Amino acid sequence: MKKILVIIAFMLIGMSAQAQKKNAKVSIEVDGVCMMCKKRIEKAALSTKGVKFAVWNVNTHMLSLIIDERKTNVKTIQKKMASVGHDTKAVKASDEAYNSVDPCCKYRDQKVVDAHKKGDGH
Repeated sequence: MKKILVIIAFMLIGMSAQAQKKNAKVSIEVDGVCMMCKKRIEKAALSTKGVKFAVWNVNTHMLSLIIDERKTNVKTIQKKMASVGHDTKAVKASDEAYNSVDPCCKYRDQKVVDAHKKGDGH
């Protein structure tokens, strides 16, 4: 009888430990060029249900996230980025969404990208 109780106890401990693995760290490459892009990208990510932490790096274009995998996934976040005008490797923003971003944020325009590299952008 003690063996059965010990086995049940270990199973319950294992299930509770497994249930705690809900949060995951993920990174997504998101196109953008400036601090205005950073604000828009992070705001969109954080407004996605299940995203607990979001920081976008202007230089590397990497969006670092902590997500609750029970509530969201990478594909959902990529679609959210596209909806606010920012491309990811998997999901491209529609022309309408891209055109809604500020002119200084037109990361598909090489002149804008070059201006930001020279320090002429925001």
